[in-house]
Amino acid sequence: MSKLAEVQYENYLRMNKMPTLWCSGCGDGVIMKSLIRAMDSMQIERDNFSVVAGIGCSGRMSSYMDFNTVHTTHGRALAFATGLKMAAPNSKIVVITGDGDCLAIGGNHFLHACRRNIDLTVILVNNFTYGLTGGQVSPETPSGSNTPTTPYGNSEPNFDTSNLAIAAGATYVARALVASPVQMDKVIKGAIEHNGFSVVEVLSNCHINWGRKNDHPDPFELVQWLKNDVSTFSKNEAEKSGKRLIGVLHHDKERPEYASSYYNNVVYPAADRAKIKA
Repeated sequence: MSKLAEVQYENYLRMNKMPTLWCSGCGDGVIMKSLIRAMDSMQIERDNFSVVAGIGCSGRMSSYMDFNTVHTTHGRALAFATGLKMAAPNSKIVVITGDGDCLAIGGNHFLHACRRNIDLTVILVNNFTYGLTGGQVSPETPSGSNTPTTPYGNSEPNFDTSNLAIAAGATYVARALVASPVQMDKVIKGAIEHNGFSVVEVLSNCHINWGRKNDHPDPFELVQWLKNDVSTFSKNEAEKSGKRLIGVLHHDKERPEYASSYYNNVVYPAADRAKIKA
């Protein structure tokens, strides 16, 4: 992994788009720099790498990063990325999405991408809210939270994103914390290197649209609150303590990757049969 001082971030950014439009103290910038460091350490060819993003604060990364990029419609980032992967099966594709974008309107796409085990890397920024559009309740909003759409408190339980991904069939699943960028670099790199569907859930802060309504208006304090909610213990100990486990939670190297299976079992055999008939 490259040392932080060695990475020339401007080589990976569209500097004419700077400064970013993210709120001061937002974790999205930390996550984008972590992704850049992971790619820098792997020396990925820019022409063979794409960033696909959905709608939301995190979706702006596709505008800021100087790669092949697609900024898609709300909830459809994985659908676009699937088409791109099938058209260019040897390419590496990272999907940037938020908890609202990916798990609500995009929830069905997420489940089936996990099931297929298609070689995409999803960085899912979990800040408990629809940050860009005003802070509405999302599938990851904690119970009891106040939002513009739950002014008396959210009465629904929230998803456990990482466990959902594992249950649906994703073959590399990790959880990271915006306050621990070194660990985040490692799990993002592992996700990109993995040949299959990878999910990195990053717990991040939205101190503006979620925090101000829930007694966490300061970004530093909210990040500290997030740190208190995670654990590096074993799974059983984390569950006992009621905390979320961070690190690599699941890594299956055996399941076939979808695009490779499709081309090996469907496309090329069909072409061979056509030649025989001719």
